[in-house]
Amino acid sequence: MFTVQNHYVDQAEFLASPNFSERPRGVKISLLVIHNISLPPGEFGGNHVIDFFLNKLDSSQHPFFEKISDMKVSSHLFLDRKGKLIQFVGLDKKAWHAGVSEFKDQEECNDFSIGIELEGTDTDPYTDAQYDSLISLTNCLMESYPGITKERVVGHSDIAPDRKTDPGESFNWSRYKNSLI
Repeated sequence: MFTVQNHYVDQAEFLASPNFSERPRGVKISLLVIHNISLPPGEFGGNHVIDFFLNKLDSSQHPFFEKISDMKVSSHLFLDRKGKLIQFVGLDKKAWHAGVSEFKDQEECNDFSIGIELEGTDTDPYTDAQYDSLISLTNCLMESYPGITKERVVGHSDIAPDRKTDPGESFNWSRYKNSLI
């Protein structure tokens, strides 16, 4: 069971990413975006994702890292394959996870959303531990931020369909959404 106090999830390890900004004045949190990430692509474990969000990724460790070494991105939250939660940005701040995006004619989804990255790929099944943590976390976030409803929980592919495919075909939306309060 997760709880939020002062825009931080109590049960999460907090590692402060420099990749965030203030939300626009008066904007309320009203969208939850589910992503996936694995670094190197298709490989799980290790600290590469963490290092990427902290701008500490050693580009010499893998050829793919050279392609992303100059990117400045973050997510509010990251769930590893075991369901462990790490928070990188306060939920009241604007994490840089969605990029060019739009939801229901509202652009710049980073302004009003919370981003959750799942360690995974579009094609590898997510773990039971990830679903358990994600469901509990989502219920907590919907309670803490009433603007987030089941209808306002989406994948990255829903807000940037020309650019993104995550969380991918391997994500079981029915299992996830049917378990939400």
